[in-house]
Amino acid sequence: MKRLVGREKRHKRVRRKISGTPERPRLCVFRSLKHIYAQIIDDTIGHTLVAASTLEIPKEQLAGKTKVEQAYMVGKLIAEKALKKGITKVVFDRGGYKYHGRVKALAEGAREGGLLF
Repeated sequence: MKRLVGREKRHKRVRRKISGTPERPRLCVFRSLKHIYAQIIDDTIGHTLVAASTLEIPKEQLAGKTKVEQAYMVGKLIAEKALKKGITKVVFDRGGYKYHGRVKALAEGAREGGLLF
């Protein structure tokens, strides 16, 4: 429980400094025990422009992959969807998590997919 409270405090601190604009929306990451989720959000209007998660990837492609490899695939997927919508630059919001492991893999996948941040 203490870990969750700490993450929420870090997330609020990060969100005071970071916000998404129409030119440069926010790439937000959420990690659960089984899945990882990513959203690209325009905070001026409060709308999610693009979203991706491990739930969207077929189970056959996820079979035998580690969670880090799955997060990398989600990063590539969100970058692909964002480029289709014309989004190339984003601000990365790690959601209070350390830039390590699954969060880092998602970011690297998004960068390799063509997003700039």
